[in-house]
Amino acid sequence: MTSHQTTQTMKPATAAKKLGVYLEATPAEFQEGVVSRAELNALQSEPPQWLQDLRRTGPHPRPVVASKLGVSIAGLARGGVTDPLTTEQIDSLKQDNPEWLQKERATQAEVRKEAVRIKERNAARAEKGSQD
Repeated sequence: MTSHQTTQTMKPATAAKKLGVYLEATPAEFQEGVVSRAELNALQSEPPQWLQDLRRTGPHPRPVVASKLGVSIAGLARGGVTDPLTTEQIDSLKQDNPEWLQKERATQAEVRKEAVRIKERNAARAEKGSQD
């Protein structure tokens, strides 16, 4: 008896999220179909021109915008940025460096420092516990 394996598929929104692109900016055939795991892997390993262009110029989804600006997604919302932005718009924001962006970057830096401190503390506790 052989097992018949079905092809794993995902919705276009899930595939777009995994690819780091804004779904509404993708071609219609991508938005209207389903994406198999093999197709997703092919898109990641050998991205077509439309995907390369989207990744380079945008519009970018909020997680990508937040990452490029060095802030959290919540920080974007606090700064009033709720729409996808293009690379040009992101670069312009970096140049302008508004007060909210400075504040959110500082907040993000503090969050990262605290995460490192906790990780080091936990590692020290684990080390101490293994010596007992």
